[in-house]
Amino acid sequence: MTIESSIPIGHGYGSSTADVIASIRAVAASARVALRQSTVARLAVAAEGASDAIAYCDQALLFAHREGRTIEHFGGEFPPFLVVGFRDGSARPIDTLGMRRARYDSEEIGVFRVLRGLACRSIRQQDPRLLGRVATISARISQRYLPKAAFNTVLDIARGHDACGVQVAHSGTLIGILLDAAAPRPAMRAVELATQLRGAGFTDVHTFGLNAETRVIQ
Repeated sequence: MTIESSIPIGHGYGSSTADVIASIRAVAASARVALRQSTVARLAVAAEGASDAIAYCDQALLFAHREGRTIEHFGGEFPPFLVVGFRDGSARPIDTLGMRRARYDSEEIGVFRVLRGLACRSIRQQDPRLLGRVATISARISQRYLPKAAFNTVLDIARGHDACGVQVAHSGTLIGILLDAAAPRPAMRAVELATQLRGAGFTDVHTFGLNAETRVIQ
């Protein structure tokens, strides 16, 4: 098997999981074996110790990344978003294998329980702003364990563009600003946001849709 990838390593793009999942699927295809998504996820965790939920494609679910199992299916698809993703040009790649695990305290665990319920509600009600708030609170907690130097600047920019919220890679340098794809002029708003981010010195700025029916103007 030959593995080729252009995904940057150590920034939160899911480079290692993408390689592992692709390898598992390629081997299964060569053996003419159909694997369940749950089996692919468990094999990925067995191979690298942790995995995100790429095996489940775009399903909305809560996934135990070190156990390879689904904790909860949220029972629907994601609300429509345009996501402007980027990273701080000065941020160095993260060694995920050597990264110290987050040890959340009882207060944070309590917050996560509330966020879990709100995430479920946002999926069922197709409420992008509620899910954006969930993402922002989660990102604030992540600041205590893997801080992003420009996080407060990003929050200010997001508020200035009436964004739904901010998301971060919990084991990388990536940041994303979430826009409601059902709001007026979503594509143009994404372009204006991306332009400001580039002007502020952020790099690898790119825009993509998540369950969105809109044309993104680059």
